[in-house]
This record gives sequence, C-alpha cells and structure tokens, in this order.
Amino acid sequence: MRDLSAFLRCNAAQVENVRFAASERFQGVDSQPLEWELRCVSSTEDEEIRRSAVRRGDGGRGQAVSETDVSVYLGRLAAKCTVFPDLHDGALQDSYGVMGADNLLRAMLTPGEYAEYLRQVQKICGFDVPFDQLVEEAKN
Repeated sequence: MRDLSAFLRCNAAQVENVRFAASERFQGVDSQPLEWELRCVSSTEDEEIRRSAVRRGDGGRGQAVSETDVSVYLGRLAAKCTVFPDLHDGALQDSYGVMGADNLLRAMLTPGEYAEYLRQVQKICGFDVPFDQLVEEAKN
C-alpha cells in the first residue's frame, strides 16, 4: 500500500497570497504605488462562481442552452480573489458610483490594468498554462 500521508492537508504546500501594484495611479503617502493583495480561491468557491456566471438561452428548435459568460465569471473570480483593497467596502463602492465588488474592480482599473489584473488572478489560481500547451498534453 502506498503512503497517503503526503496528501494530508497539513502536508500540502499552501498557495501564498500575491501582492503587486495593479495600477501606478493609486499611491501611498510615500508616493509609491500601493500593492493589491490576491489569494487563491478553493475549487468549491471557483465552482460556485462559475455556476453564478451561467446564462441560459434558447439554442433554437426549443433546445435550452447553458453557457458560461466568461467576462462575468472572470470579474467575479477576480473580486473573490481580492484581499486588499476591500472591494466590498460601501464607501469605496459609493465613491465610484457602483454596486458590487466585481463592478468596483472594473471601475477602478483602466482596461489594460484590468486585463493584467485578470492575468494575475488566473495565474494565482493555477490557470496560467497556455491553452496550446493543454491541447498538446491532451493529445499525448
């Protein structure tokens, strides 16, 4: 029988939070860009986010179709992964005139900053393997 102790939670390496400056536009008192903090979500949290981003439609001929709205999914995933700043803070949301953590994130960052932020979120969650590499691995 194989030793399963390496798979015990206490022996598993933890995914460390990542800190990075998501934007040069937010600076601290020292005039340096503020670091944002991201965490990895659990597979259970990811599945809940994925389910919340499914939209249902008519595929024609009376066929119901469900598909994940990738933009909604990534926005909600990014919001869930954000530790700092607190995107659920009412005063912060009010200052941008939005409701919801994912909407606040989009309002705070420029399109380029937001794209890089999503890249960082996907990386910390383990989705940073290029798609073509996954295709090659699936073929083998």
